[in-house]
Amino acid sequence: MATKRQKLYTDEHASSGLDARLPEIECWPNQYNTGRYWIEITTPEFTSVCPRTSLPDHGTVTIRYVPDRQCLELKSLKMYLLEYRNLGIFQENAVNRILDDCVRACKPREMTVTGEFTPRGGVYSTITATYQRRK
Repeated sequence: MATKRQKLYTDEHASSGLDARLPEIECWPNQYNTGRYWIEITTPEFTSVCPRTSLPDHGTVTIRYVPDRQCLELKSLKMYLLEYRNLGIFQENAVNRILDDCVRACKPREMTVTGEFTPRGGVYSTITATYQRRK
């Protein structure tokens, strides 16, 4: 007779970190808002925390975007990303939250955020979230 398995991941785990207060991402005026170039920012030492196990997640986060009137200011972006090191948030949620916060900050023409996470138990994960401004 099969018994009902206890759910290991709760709704609280799933939404953990989504509404956490993080530092503001500052921007500066783009002098070449032609839409003809990409900016790529790579953070090879990104760290967050699994909300269920409290184990650290490590990975590389890459933000690639076509700026419009504003460009992301790197020091404030670094301070923003450092706040994830103690934040309980799933990898998928972290990548999507970074995309949402960066889009809100600089309003790019388009943006892609990719998180390539180191293996845990032999499993690698890569999460890609994209935004494209409607025409």
